[in-house]
Amino acid sequence: MSEKIAVLFGGNSQEREISLKSGKNILNALLKVGINAIGIDPIKFPLLYLKKYGFTKVFISLHGKGGEDGTLQGILEYLNIPYTGSGILSSAITMNKFITKTIWKAHGLPVYPHFLLTKKNFIKSNYLKIKNKILKLTLPIFIKPNCNGSSLGIFKVNHIDDIFNTIEKSFIYSNNLLIEKYIRGTEYTVGILNKKILPPIKIEYVNSFYNYQAKYYANNTKYFCPSGLSKKKEKELSNIVLYAWNVVKCTGWGRIDVILDNNNNFQLLEINTIPGMTSQSLYPIAAKTAGLSFYDLVIKILNLT
Repeated sequence: MSEKIAVLFGGNSQEREISLKSGKNILNALLKVGINAIGIDPIKFPLLYLKKYGFTKVFISLHGKGGEDGTLQGILEYLNIPYTGSGILSSAITMNKFITKTIWKAHGLPVYPHFLLTKKNFIKSNYLKIKNKILKLTLPIFIKPNCNGSSLGIFKVNHIDDIFNTIEKSFIYSNNLLIEKYIRGTEYTVGILNKKILPPIKIEYVNSFYNYQAKYYANNTKYFCPSGLSKKKEKELSNIVLYAWNVVKCTGWGRIDVILDNNNNFQLLEINTIPGMTSQSLYPIAAKTAGLSFYDLVIKILNLT
């Protein structure tokens, strides 16, 4: 039986726009190399019909909720259709920044001080208690939706007076927030492909942090691959990233974001189990440095299923 690939993109998460771009690039690459592939937006097509329409494999290019959180992976397991990327459990874990960091910390991996704030607790709790907890981290801090990607709803807070209205703004994106100590340093992102580390990318941005604007629209954000790290430091980074990837049982392909702080120590930020594949995305840049064209990369990811 010949293969029939469904490329899933779009969806209804807050990252829909990026997913549409990623998915179309993947679909075009598959079509150009002669693979029978069809692009599907789950908003317009009931996923339980994938088997009925003869799809033999799924290339997932849905970012965020409904794509990276294990729910889609559960549907595909139920349908017995192989798919790209990590499985149900690792997808569900890594979508949750707080749980991921808790596991990393338990394994002795480097993460900066943080705590989880739920909407329920925020409403019920006494503000002074929260304020003191935040001050223990020392300002500036980051406020991040706990289960979002693409830097949506992330805010950097420098002054104590701005804390509560910023928390309320961030709650628009999620009912659970990760409150984290701000790390001064240089940001790197490291791709993983089939248990191997891709060349790390150093990120330089003009904004106060690597936000949505800097990621997708700013033309003054710079990427360096090779990263300029010494061989020794690159080896150290590879070891940390691979261990961080393995302890949460991720598979196939993905990306881990890291900061090298001002004390020359790496600190883990988060995992992305379905990286962007747009023309601005970092994962294809790293693969290219490793000698893989976009077409090679897409085929390789597909063949890992």
